[in-house]
Amino acid sequence: MRTVDAAGLGIGDEYPPRIMGVLNVSAESPYDPSVFDDPGEAAEYVDRELIGEGADIVDVGLESANKRFEVLSAEGELDRLETAVETLESTSGDAVWSIETRYHEVAEAALDRGFEMVNDICGFADPEMPRVCAEYDVAVSKMASPPDLERPGAVEDVNDIYDALELNGFTDKTIVDPAFGGWSEAKTIADDRETFDRLREFRGYGRPILVSINRKNFLRTIADRDTEEALPVSLAATSMAVERGAHVVRTHDVAETRDAALVGEEFRTERLRDPEVGVEELDVRTDREFARHLDRVGGDGEDSVVTHVVEFRLPPGPEDYVASRGERAGIGVYVGEALLLVGTAAEFRSLRGIVEGGPDAAVRAVESVCTDVE
Repeated sequence: MRTVDAAGLGIGDEYPPRIMGVLNVSAESPYDPSVFDDPGEAAEYVDRELIGEGADIVDVGLESANKRFEVLSAEGELDRLETAVETLESTSGDAVWSIETRYHEVAEAALDRGFEMVNDICGFADPEMPRVCAEYDVAVSKMASPPDLERPGAVEDVNDIYDALELNGFTDKTIVDPAFGGWSEAKTIADDRETFDRLREFRGYGRPILVSINRKNFLRTIADRDTEEALPVSLAATSMAVERGAHVVRTHDVAETRDAALVGEEFRTERLRDPEVGVEELDVRTDREFARHLDRVGGDGEDSVVTHVVEFRLPPGPEDYVASRGERAGIGVYVGEALLLVGTAAEFRSLRGIVEGGPDAAVRAVESVCTDVE
């Protein structure tokens, strides 16, 4: 896993989860507590509610990317940049300052005025953005997005998110963001939940991951909460996201999110990582996750490698039949009060063919396993 240096702030597996606090200078932004148009008031908020509560990064939004609003032009964003710069210059706390934009002109202007990081919500749809970030040698968060500056994050199929992140390549300091939220009419709550479920898959890029899940609809609807009541579900998801490999969490609720992120970090699986000798144990739980890493290194081979342990409790005849056929399929067979089979998805698919024509209970049980482990 690559480590990214964001103006001296290390981001990656060997560092604690980083908290990105949000400041908006856009009146149309949906979360009022973070919206300011007065630099003095904004600076007080940053020092008190963001840096003071533990934010490592301050992310300044110049406009709302909500699909309900007209897209602001680069000139329109530049008109608002002065408020952001005055806020940066008026704060006393220590944090990395990130500018949220889709335009390379805005990113360059902000970097010239003291910003140290870019949050590109259109994922390099502006082909000049990676050049600017590379020339300034800054960290850049790249959100999965179509190649369209007017449709940030509007990837309409979960299976396309991974490819969307590759648009116009990466810089050496790119952080990937799989784009949670209602960025398009076609993107559903179910899509966001599937993306979250597959979060480890994005580690296949070998780059740090940023998640922006604070009070999002796909979490709120689980507990039937409105935005104001949604902090508990956001914190639960934050711990899960960090445990699954997220490195940066973008939030309006800094102190609480920091605590939740530290809980997630504490219970992450310990994995071998020794850069000095060049070895790292990958966090792989599914065949699809393995396939992403295999693609990254340009390797060929069987992509069914993850072991599944399945317990069978069948009548003696069908159970004995499954056990004997499991051995033929090369599956680990352990017999006791119940039958345990240990194998890959490919081995269970092989078993499905071998048990055909056997007892109905055996066939149904193996079929259900194969459906689940695909």
